[in-house]
Amino acid sequence: MMAKAIMIQGTASGVGKSILSLALCRIFKQDGYNVAPFKAQNMTTNTILTKAGDEIAISQYLQALAAEVEPCVDMSPIVLKPPFLTPIENKLKTIMDAYSRLCEKHDIIVIEGAGSCAELNLKQYDLVNMSMAKRAKAPVLLVSDIDRGGVFASLYGSIKLLDESERLHVKATIVNRFRGDASLFADGVKILEDITKLPVAGVIPYTEIRLPEEDSLFDNASPVREDNYESQFNHIADNVRQHLDMELVYNILNQGVK
Repeated sequence: MMAKAIMIQGTASGVGKSILSLALCRIFKQDGYNVAPFKAQNMTTNTILTKAGDEIAISQYLQALAAEVEPCVDMSPIVLKPPFLTPIENKLKTIMDAYSRLCEKHDIIVIEGAGSCAELNLKQYDLVNMSMAKRAKAPVLLVSDIDRGGVFASLYGSIKLLDESERLHVKATIVNRFRGDASLFADGVKILEDITKLPVAGVIPYTEIRLPEEDSLFDNASPVREDNYESQFNHIADNVRQHLDMELVYNILNQGVK
């Protein structure tokens, strides 16, 4: 039986895709599922070696640990480093072979996108966002960071810039890194649902996270040692589970994309 997939995409880089993907990996594991993370292509200098000696992105390494599975190269099959000009032949075959192997071994695959879902000038080269969602037939949760401002424009605009076949994959939105009392954003949730015609799956509060980051755009607190990752994984998962409509997430996961 092939795994079910759900995908986290964002309106920009640094909106919290990696951490939300990690949270879902831990939550699904807590709920009794065999889970694996996946990101088709990473552009990062923050990598780590697996036990098999393969170099993968730190984000998928941590997501695998959160899912309590052994990190492997299939979870991060292509890693590009600056200046991102290294030629790689048969990228798509490499990506889909890796994804297929994960699907054979796991119940759920949590797929992470990269950057913005609506980079129109790069669409013909896309391997990691809507292109991957289509190939995996994965429903998408679209995330925006309200702490950066412009959450209405970023979510509405991103969705409107997608073509019709891409919009079919977007099943809900998530407002990330909200500071203060989330009940004060109730009107904002209604506005977002009215303009996007999609449910808001959650308003996730801002919380301090002390894990290594894939992107260098944002500095976080000093990372904790690896022997303390577990407490961070549970802290992140508890924060997300408390504020994300997991019943809706499971419905989206189970219904897939028609």
